[in-house]
Amino acid sequence: EKSTGIFRGWRSGGILSDYGKGNVRLCSVAALEVLSPGPLTSIQDLGRFGFGRYGVAPSGAVDAYALRIANLLVRNDEGQAAIEVTLAGFSARILTDLTIAVTGADLQACVNRQSIGLWRAHFLKRGDILTFRGIRSGCRAYISPAGTIDVAPVMGSKSTNLSAAFGGFDGRPLQAGDILRLKKAAAPKLNETRTIDPEMIPVYPGHWKVRILLGPHDDHFQATVIRLFLNKPFHVNPQSNRFGIRLDGPLIFPKTGMTESIISEGVVAGAIQVPADGHPIIILGETVTGGYRKIASVISADLPLLGQIKPGDSIAFQAFSLESALRTLRKAEGKIQIFKDQVKLSRIKNDNTNNKPF
Repeated sequence: EKSTGIFRGWRSGGILSDYGKGNVRLCSVAALEVLSPGPLTSIQDLGRFGFGRYGVAPSGAVDAYALRIANLLVRNDEGQAAIEVTLAGFSARILTDLTIAVTGADLQACVNRQSIGLWRAHFLKRGDILTFRGIRSGCRAYISPAGTIDVAPVMGSKSTNLSAAFGGFDGRPLQAGDILRLKKAAAPKLNETRTIDPEMIPVYPGHWKVRILLGPHDDHFQATVIRLFLNKPFHVNPQSNRFGIRLDGPLIFPKTGMTESIISEGVVAGAIQVPADGHPIIILGETVTGGYRKIASVISADLPLLGQIKPGDSIAFQAFSLESALRTLRKAEGKIQIFKDQVKLSRIKNDNTNNKPF
């Protein structure tokens, strides 16, 4: 078995002491062994902010909404680290009784070859096998175990920065044989099946309409090019990854006589850059600077959807006003706040009792 490198000398299934001989408290427990990591699985929380001036990207869950809800379903703090599974092929052995929630993409999650519901909490027993068999919709699923994943925070975050190789589990994607440990887990219950209002569950269609704010460099493009950008669909290139979503489709070029690039400046997740080849790129959370024009930015309420867009999907952009974008964000956050309040007040009802989320 492997440890995270933070604590040493533990025994499988045992406890760790950080007080010294004769003064022992439960610190962490071996909870999950990775059997197969799939193409890319990593530890992510809501990200590492405030270090862009040093060239440190936020990283974090690409679909922050799915991560927040997964944590709330198991009564964790919404921003805690969870497991981000990309596409399919992930499997793990459960090493202790625990409660988990699976949200985000429908990757056909199964326990012991039996399908389990998404966007709800489940009680798992020691020895159970959790697998993701294949893609039905979306791109990334999130596994949140009740408790705190025992990896060291770096710059205030447990997110894995894959390019710089720090954070998360030894700064890298999870591998077969890795063992994740948990701290501060509540005692699991056999009938643990909490869920959320179905209206809060996103739909991942494969043909996306993404809302944007034009700018800051939209004036670098002719009006005819802006109309082309807004009226023609784009297709997601297979070279897309956590750094950005690369788009194929109509070529978007700046006005005649303008240079191919601009002086590099800060960028945020959702910024849509247009490089010299005319193929737009939607920036994600692994980049902090860029030297290409930004024709638009995805509105905050739609940022989580970017984490579910996969190669082969199509995207159409819809221009939004700042006022509409703010109103949409307030509405989305309001729904999350209601759910948070219900969790806090312990008003989540059990599916087995009345077949309703609350």
